Amino acid sequence: MKRTTLFLAVLLPILLSSIIVASQTPADTAQGFEGINIGAGLAVGLAAIGAGVAVGMAAAAGVGVLTERRDMFGTVLIFVAIGEGIAVYGILFAVLMLFGKF
Repeated sequence: MKRTTLFLAVLLPILLSSIIVASQTPADTAQGFEGINIGAGLAVGLAAIGAGVAVGMAAAAGVGVLTERRDMFGTVLIFVAIGEGIAVYGILFAVLMLFGKF
């Protein structure tokens, strides 16, 4: 049961996003660079999963801290924002892969 849940929650969206990105391959893709679109899709997808895990852990710990010390709000907000930065890096890397000159 646990493996089925893991597959449906994590691996299935990654595989489906890779297939969708691969089906939208532009006609002017240079020879030898057909997999770059799959790589860009995986970069965004995996970075989003990593950011979700990071924000979930930081926010859960941050709520625990804020229940005892209200003055730590700024620090908690910074730690949550650092976790969200992972998704931004994934999008940036995908854009560089798709629109960079080969």
